[in-house]
Formats: sequence, C-alpha cells, structure tokens
Amino acid sequence: MTTIFKLAWRNIWRNKRRTYITLASIFFAVLLSAFMVAFQKGAWDRMIDNVVGYYYGYAQVHEKGYWSEQSIDKAFAIPSELETVQKEMPDIRIVPRIESFALASHENNTTGVMVVGTDPVAEDSMTRLSTRLTSGRYFVPGEEAALIAEGIAKNMKLGVGDTLVLISQGYHGVNAAGKYPIIGILNFPSPDLNKRMVYLPLKVAQYFYGAENLVTTVALNLENKDVVPPTIRALKKELPSGEFEVMDWKQLMPDLMKAREADTAGAYLMLFVLYVIISFGIYGTILMMTKEREFEFGVLVSIGMKRLKLGISIWVEIILLGILGSILGILGAIPLVYYFHVNPVDFSNMGEGSMDVFAKWGFDPIFPTAFEPAVFTAQALVVFIITAVLAFYPLLKITRLKPVEAMRA
Repeated sequence: MTTIFKLAWRNIWRNKRRTYITLASIFFAVLLSAFMVAFQKGAWDRMIDNVVGYYYGYAQVHEKGYWSEQSIDKAFAIPSELETVQKEMPDIRIVPRIESFALASHENNTTGVMVVGTDPVAEDSMTRLSTRLTSGRYFVPGEEAALIAEGIAKNMKLGVGDTLVLISQGYHGVNAAGKYPIIGILNFPSPDLNKRMVYLPLKVAQYFYGAENLVTTVALNLENKDVVPPTIRALKKELPSGEFEVMDWKQLMPDLMKAREADTAGAYLMLFVLYVIISFGIYGTILMMTKEREFEFGVLVSIGMKRLKLGISIWVEIILLGILGSILGILGAIPLVYYFHVNPVDFSNMGEGSMDVFAKWGFDPIFPTAFEPAVFTAQALVVFIITAVLAFYPLLKITRLKPVEAMRA
C-alpha cells in the first residue's frame, strides 16, 4: 500500500500543469461553497441576535398558559427555584417584567400601547435600552416616569417633559389609571415596536396594575443561543411541574423561524446548483487527465501490471489531489470569511424602500459572515466526497481498457 501511495504522489507531479488545474477546481469549489454558507449563516445569526436583543431575550419564563392568552391575570411571584438556577448558572441574569396593554392619552390624542414595567438596570444589560434614546434620559428604579417609543411621540405630538395618561384594566379586574411625565423618547428599528412601546420602572408598573411583587414574564439574559438548551433543561427540572412554561426564542418568534427555514431551503437549492457546477468542473479535469494518459495505461497493462492495482493507484492520485485541494480551499477561505466577519457588508446606504424590509423585521442591514470551524470543514468534506466519487471514473475506464486500442489513440 505504501508503494501505491509513493507512486501516486510521484505521478501527481509528473504533469504539474494538469495537477494545478485539478487543484484549482477543488480549491475554488471549497472557497465558494464555504463563503456562501458563511454569509448566509452569519446574516441570519446576526438577525436573530438583533431581534432577540431588541426585546424578547433568548428564553422566557411565564405562568402556564400566559403566552397563548397574554393576560395580566397570569402574573406570578418570581419563584425561588429560578433564583436557585441563577446562582448555579452564573451566566444567567433574569430580567423581570410586567406587561399588558393600556390606552395612552394626551390632550385630545389617544392610542393603544404596550406598557412594560421592567427593572431599568437588568433591562439595559440585555436589550441596551438606554442606547435607543433619541432625546431625554434613561429612567432609574422606582422613578415615576415613562420612556415612550418615537412612533407614539410623533402620533400623539409628545415630547420630553409632557405628561402621558395611561388607563387600563389591572390584575384581576382592578382599575388601573395613572399619569407619568415623559423623560425619554426611544427609537426602535422595528416599526411594530416603535409605535406601541411604553416603559415604566418595575415597581411603578406593578403599583399601576395593582400587582405588587408580581410579574408576567421573566426574560433570561444569556450570552448566546448556544447555552439556551441546557438552561431550558435546568429550568424545567427545577421549576414546579405544570405551573410554569419555559420558552426559547424559537417558540417566542415562530414567524422568524419560518422565514429562516424558507431562506435556508433556498440557500440549499443554490448550494446544490453550485455543487453540480463544481462536480462538472472536477469531472472535466479528471476526464482530461484520463484521456491524456490512455497510452500510458495501455502500456502498463500490456507489460503485466494488474488493472486493479493501476486503477487504485490512479484513484489514490485523485484522492490526494482532493485532500490537498480541500486543505488549500480551507486556507484560502479562512482569510476571506474572516475579512467579511470583521468588515460585514453594509446595506444601510440602500434606498428607503429596501430599508423598510429590514425595518419590518427589526434588524440592522449589516451582514457579517459566520467565522466558525464547521463552515470550512463541512464544505471541504462535501467537495472531497464529490471528488472521491468522481475518482472512480478512471478506475472503471481502466477495467474496460483495451491495451492495443489505447496505445493506438
């Protein structure tokens, strides 16, 4: 077997031009497929991080049935088990909220809004809410003041210093009414959030709704989505069975997941077309190599070399080219993908019509590539497998070779 490898390696470099052509085919195949997958995965990862970071978080805890009803009557006291899990897993930070709808009024203007009572410090650590201020200042815990979205301010002609009146139905039907000075105006990329969000400090909102020490949602501030599954498992194990629901970001945003699945299916189709083109390119170089060496094969078979041994030798040649080409492809893809990972493609200079599409989903029009080992190794493996399969062509050709006709060609 060692002899076959030595022979195959020497044969590779007998015709350097042919070798370089074959290596180039495999190199560009790995490079293009890796870049395409990295770009598609990176764009969606950033979109999900943005949407999750704007409001939802990677996971949430509610009382059982809250998500389907969205009723403040499903408010609950934060269980001690949740605090226990937080101590055991220091990467988890909880963001308590009480959320419900209300009627906002100012002079003769009224509109429906979503009132979110939250801990100012915890909220800012997860959603960076203070960075969305376009005017005014951020609130502090216990302050009887409101932050409103820019869309509400424009529709109701509100500004910093004005007073917003809120009317709603509180916990278990109590009347909820209050007026709060506006200390800051927020801007959200998502039009849906921008036209309905009102923030109050948690204690103030709990008093407003008559739900002291109760919350409707506990959002979990996690470093990234990779730690979501073990966190979900730990919470489900610790929390009382049947009393709470623990939902990850996929369950919280099913529309986004469907959009990703549809886009991924389209990307796989494009990748399949790319693989077909790659296969024909690699097959063309193998076909050219086989045709050029027919005379050589005829001579070797004529002097007594076994066809199987000769076929395996040629197959090993192409396998070695496949390995070398895949490695070169990975080495070439790494700096390219890394460059666009650090310097993502920015579509913020596109027209307003195109920007509306990005705003609809609530993410910025910046598309980095995903710089992950799996992106490179998976594509190199696929291209290598394609090369290994196509390498059987010269082996089959040799088994059917007629030496006399081959030497006449």
